[in-house]
Amino acid sequence: MSDATRAPGPGDADPGELRPGRQFAGHVIEAEIGRGGMGVVYRARNVALERERALKVIAPALSADPGFRERFRRESRLAAQVEHPNVVPVHDAGEEEGRLYIAMRLVDGEDLRATVEREGALQPARVAALIAGVAEGLDAAHDRGLVHRDVKPSNILIESGRAGERAFLTDFGISRSVGSDSSLTSAKVFLGSVDYVAPEQVEGEAVDSRADVYALGGVAYFALTGQPPYRRDTDLAKLFAHANAVPPRPSDAAAELPAAVDDVIARAMAKKPGERYAAARDFASDLRAAVGGEPIAPAPKPVPAERSEATTSRIGLLRRHMGIAAAAGALVLAGAAA
Repeated sequence: MSDATRAPGPGDADPGELRPGRQFAGHVIEAEIGRGGMGVVYRARNVALERERALKVIAPALSADPGFRERFRRESRLAAQVEHPNVVPVHDAGEEEGRLYIAMRLVDGEDLRATVEREGALQPARVAALIAGVAEGLDAAHDRGLVHRDVKPSNILIESGRAGERAFLTDFGISRSVGSDSSLTSAKVFLGSVDYVAPEQVEGEAVDSRADVYALGGVAYFALTGQPPYRRDTDLAKLFAHANAVPPRPSDAAAELPAAVDDVIARAMAKKPGERYAAARDFASDLRAAVGGEPIAPAPKPVPAERSEATTSRIGLLRRHMGIAAAAGALVLAGAAA
């Protein structure tokens, strides 16, 4: 179940309730299946087609914002153009009773986060297969000029069928088109999950498809080890780690993993975008080879890149914050020792 379909929380915005049996936008509401900051997701039945759908109804406060409405319409159309077996398809989007909505396929399964929390670290071959599906879906979106910007375990749904498992990428709620000046959230607001966010997002730099590759590398680490890439006590510490720490080694948390897996994750989660895989499917291919004990081609020589003054300033700010926190901890320890 993705963040868009998680259980209600006390801090969530009130999106307005739709009771079971209520008709809304050509659908009959059957049950609420979760909510997030953007709105509520319902299990609903399309009246005309007699098909079950996942109906996401945007919170009233966002629906009333003119800028959000414009971006929602534009980017929901872009997301609907991504037709791929590993992307949850968008069937309809619009406005009803002053509220924006989007109707999607209802995936009969749970999300990757819930699966790992229930089962623990997954078998490497299974992880490689799931990541391969998500990678194909991501590249399809990238080919359309969309960057997801929030790839994480809770946005990957797993459905089981006769042919085995299939992974679906969902919730392009904060996606944006490459080169666009605006997205579904303000450019001044942090986008993404702190556990899987790429360094360039932390630093406020331009973001392209390689940010999704970084996040997918973090997702693979989580599935292989049962824990996020950088385990820290605070969000600030996690952001600092994404921007500065050495890429995590899965074998440190799961000793049975081949050393080649460390190299693949390190390349996917390289600090500089130019040192990462150019496409998600390239990462997935190397991950499958690594867990299977097959040889992996060496990474190409990275293209040198310099940080902008703005980037240096943001990293300096993070370092100062962390330095203050470290100094405070040292003082506490010194006092305890005295």
